[in-house]
Amino acid sequence: MGALTLPRKVVVLGSTGSIGLSTLSLFEESGVEVEILALTAGRNVERLIEQARRWSPKVAVIEDESKLEALRDGLAGTGVRAAAGAAAVAEAAAMGADWVMSAIVGAAGLPPTVAAARTGAIVALANKESLVCAGPALLAIAKAAGGSVIPVDSEHSAIFQVLQPDCAHRVARLILTASGGPFRTWGRAAMAAATPEQAIAHPNWSMGAKISVDSATMMNKGLEMIEASYLFGTPEGRIDVVIHPQSVIHSLVEYADGSTLAQLGPPDMRAPIACAFAWPDRLPWPAPRLDLAAYGQLTFESPDLDRFPSIGIAREALRLGGGAPTAMNAANEVAVAAFLDRRIGFLDIAAAVAGTLERMNSLGGLVVTESDAVDNAMMIDASARRIAAEVVAQKHRRL
Repeated sequence: MGALTLPRKVVVLGSTGSIGLSTLSLFEESGVEVEILALTAGRNVERLIEQARRWSPKVAVIEDESKLEALRDGLAGTGVRAAAGAAAVAEAAAMGADWVMSAIVGAAGLPPTVAAARTGAIVALANKESLVCAGPALLAIAKAAGGSVIPVDSEHSAIFQVLQPDCAHRVARLILTASGGPFRTWGRAAMAAATPEQAIAHPNWSMGAKISVDSATMMNKGLEMIEASYLFGTPEGRIDVVIHPQSVIHSLVEYADGSTLAQLGPPDMRAPIACAFAWPDRLPWPAPRLDLAAYGQLTFESPDLDRFPSIGIAREALRLGGGAPTAMNAANEVAVAAFLDRRIGFLDIAAAVAGTLERMNSLGGLVVTESDAVDNAMMIDASARRIAAEVVAQKHRRL
């Protein structure tokens, strides 16, 4: 095999989160030579300072403007420029990198991801919300600019790797695997009393609090269904979810001839990041190896839609189309934050999302009216957050 041709100029959006940390860890362990143009973070200024001192980007950006002075002090004498605010994050995304890791959690990641796509960069997409809120528009923007979007979620990376372009029209089903999260075997009564600490204790993956709660409610699978539909041009009726507690098979593609192809690997996010970084080549690095004999057996089960209604809510949002996926995502972010703040119970998360969608739909708030997809998504996002906050407040008063 010839020498690797890899991206050289890199931006990492959300560098202090779990995906950002895994990205920088991969660079370090693989020994690839990269020029990091920018690192951005939300509020973790101490870790951002540490990373900027290690990687010497041109700019380090903290979204929380109240932490700009601390960032400047921490980078004094390094030559690294400090900046703050959402606009500065978007500017960092548009610096002209070859490869941009989009790992900001939540709808806040949409504007910088679009800014990166407009430059023609390869966008390694770990931000689910960008696709959920404006997937078709984002993909079109990247294509028009001569760039591409490569999924980093382990499930979509798996499908991306085994979906044969020449046979895409022969796909019968996309099958997303789910660990089942920490409450896979819990009854509803126990789930109703679940604490944030229990919800974020994922059995297989090390993730941030919000993503971990999404795994516990299985809203992550709902979001991933919507992502898969947009990424791979597949209707909702041909996307299924199966519980696979070992998280070894990351997803499957079933073809019309009955063949089902799967991608396997240990639960380590550096593997899909490496795939997105080197594609269509493969990056040699000291990756954990899959020892199937050590696992002994791999098991599967159907999701319980009564205990985990988020999957059904997401299917309905995808069927409704328009602004429904955006509103669902916004409501979920509000509800998860309320749960982590102990203002609502665990089972109230899905109920709050469903209630928000119902109210938005009855008010006509899911209709796409703006020609600019990003502006439209942000308007629907803002409206859904207001309504979700009202729904959450009502549930909080009843606790």
